[in-house]
Amino acid sequence: MIVPAEGQLRAALARFASARIEHDVRPTGRTSSALEDATYTLCVMTGSRTAEQALSAADALLAQYGATRSGASTEDKTLAA
Repeated sequence: MIVPAEGQLRAALARFASARIEHDVRPTGRTSSALEDATYTLCVMTGSRTAEQALSAADALLAQYGATRSGASTEDKTLAA
C-alpha cells in the first residue's frame, strides 16, 4: 500500500468529518453522496473496506507520523549538542 502524505490524510479526515456532520444534521441526496465519496476516498487512502477500519488505520498512521517527528527532533537535538 502506498502511504498517504500526512497533509493529504488530514485533509481527507476533515472532509469525511465535515460530510458526516452535514449529513447527520440535514440528510439529503447531496449530503449522502458527499459522505459516500469522502468515505470511499478515506478507505482507498488507508487500504480499508469500511469507514470504521479507515478511521482506525488513519489514527495509526497519524501516530506513526507523530513518532517519526518526535524521533527526528530528538536526533536533531543530539547532533546539535
